[in-house]
Amino acid sequence: MSRAVFDSSEYQRRIDRTKEKMAERELDALFVSDPANMNYLTGYDGWSFYVHQGVIVTQDRDEPVWVGREMDANGARATTRLDEADIRPYSDDHVQSPVDLHPMDFVAGVLEDLGVSDGRIGLEMDAYYFTAKSYTRLRKNLPEAEFEDTTLLVNWVRIKKSEQELDYMRQAARISENAMQAGLDTIEEGVPEYEAAEAIYSALIDGTEEYGGDYPSIVPLMPSGDHTGTPHLTWTDRPFRDGDPVIIELSGCRHRYHSPLARTTFVGDPPEEIRETAEIVIEGMEAAMDAAEPGVTAETVEKAWRDTIAKYDVEKEDRIGYSMGLGYPPDWGEHTASLRPGDETVLEENMTFHTIPGLWFDDFGVELSETFRVTSSGAEPLADFPRKLFTT
Repeated sequence: MSRAVFDSSEYQRRIDRTKEKMAERELDALFVSDPANMNYLTGYDGWSFYVHQGVIVTQDRDEPVWVGREMDANGARATTRLDEADIRPYSDDHVQSPVDLHPMDFVAGVLEDLGVSDGRIGLEMDAYYFTAKSYTRLRKNLPEAEFEDTTLLVNWVRIKKSEQELDYMRQAARISENAMQAGLDTIEEGVPEYEAAEAIYSALIDGTEEYGGDYPSIVPLMPSGDHTGTPHLTWTDRPFRDGDPVIIELSGCRHRYHSPLARTTFVGDPPEEIRETAEIVIEGMEAAMDAAEPGVTAETVEKAWRDTIAKYDVEKEDRIGYSMGLGYPPDWGEHTASLRPGDETVLEENMTFHTIPGLWFDDFGVELSETFRVTSSGAEPLADFPRKLFTT
């Protein structure tokens, strides 16, 4: 029995919208290998993305076709609403094959069976789990096909969320709040960094009294001390020391939907430089969120941040946010709109963004972030957590 977390009408809407985008590109078929996009179109949810798998959408079939490893076919039966004929498993001798078999050989056979072997086929050429060899094997097996790079086709369909998606993101936000508080409560002088990570992970899985949590697409990030100038470090067995700034970035996850949250704390009494930097980050982030509303561009939101921090003679070249929601490792971002100069994406209601305007210097950094939904009246933060520099 399927444990799909959306009803059939939700999946049908997604498939129909994807087919509209395919028609605009004159595609006969689309091969989707991004596990988030596979989930979005079918509900498939398994830790099987370390081997080749995918979903095929064609214009003349009502339902997609799942292709994956034979031992994962029951996972497709358990998590999707697909009929048995739409679940196409390949044998295990295609995995790290000693006899020069490759999963894309099987995928090519499915595409031929679906009558599109000489058609225009879209591929997610820059997806994490679609390799160069995958492409060369498809080309070898389907010499009459015309392949087109459609890496972000489904991602752009995903950018506006349904009410049920937003509900799951709000639930993820409740988990994020609990996990952030667990981390802040654990961090103090003499406590090893891994104990704070343990507390965060426990809270991410424990969830709330009403529901549990899932594994996030990105592990909790927790640089400390002079390493807070480098935002993407995790944790060590080093004990926290008096005078350490500590950044925590994490996300609760509910049915693969995320709501990231970041805060900075300080072990001891923070120096004035860090206090002032935190105030600048908070003021700039709030200015950016105040600017976010339907009809403005992504770069307009970033400009509100840039203009604010410029008053303090501070510059930041990195983007300050990105669209996100559904995700699998190694990323919860959608890879579409970014809050940065030059991005002219027009914000629409029910888009969701993680805005993370941290400031990182050579010897310290300060980071605060919010996940927000674009509403008819502006930005709605999904989490309810104090925006301040914490201390222990």
